[in-house]
Amino acid sequence: MASILIIEDEARIASFVAKGLKAEGHRTTVAADGAEGLDHALSGAFDLVVLDIGLPRLDGFELLDALRAQGSRIPVIVLTARDSVSDTVSALEGGADDYMPKPFRFAELLARVRLRLRQAGEQPGSREDVVETGGVRLDLRTHRATVEGREVELSAREFALAEMFLRNAGQVLSREQLLDQVWGFDFDPGSNVVDVYVGYLRRKFGAGRIETVRGMGYRFTS
Repeated sequence: MASILIIEDEARIASFVAKGLKAEGHRTTVAADGAEGLDHALSGAFDLVVLDIGLPRLDGFELLDALRAQGSRIPVIVLTARDSVSDTVSALEGGADDYMPKPFRFAELLARVRLRLRQAGEQPGSREDVVETGGVRLDLRTHRATVEGREVELSAREFALAEMFLRNAGQVLSREQLLDQVWGFDFDPGSNVVDVYVGYLRRKFGAGRIETVRGMGYRFTS
């Protein structure tokens, strides 16, 4: 169970996110403006922040700047109606760990919450910003990916899947594991979404980097 701070001025959205996270067993607190949200975020009482950008009193970019300037490494997932490339880059380079445009599916938000909480738990207070193996490098802050020094473009889902593979290089990951950790919902035996996205990554990383282990799943090789 984690304590999650939701900084969102739209009551309907804040209630929706809080209700969903509580159903997963998390404790939630809602702040309706940036100044209040920053006070909560700096209190040390929370494990993760879900942050809107368009906030009264102190907007999300200013809040992020203030939070990181004071040394806080709490994971922050930005959730906002602003979906331009410049806004995305500004949020990630300003210290956000992830970025989701509205409207969004709760299952995807939940998958990202799980991922960020797990990473924070693996390295308390100092989560690494780069994952690299086998010539593939992922920058977790800017969401940039390179293969042998060549930059490749990944969607948010492709990036999350690639991160799972790199963090578990050499290990066989089942479709069930990948669905749970990247998509955040229970396995549907009829779904081929994992296979489809593995195909996307093979085209971008090189087919030989992700092996199919018959009857078991996939393995990233270096």
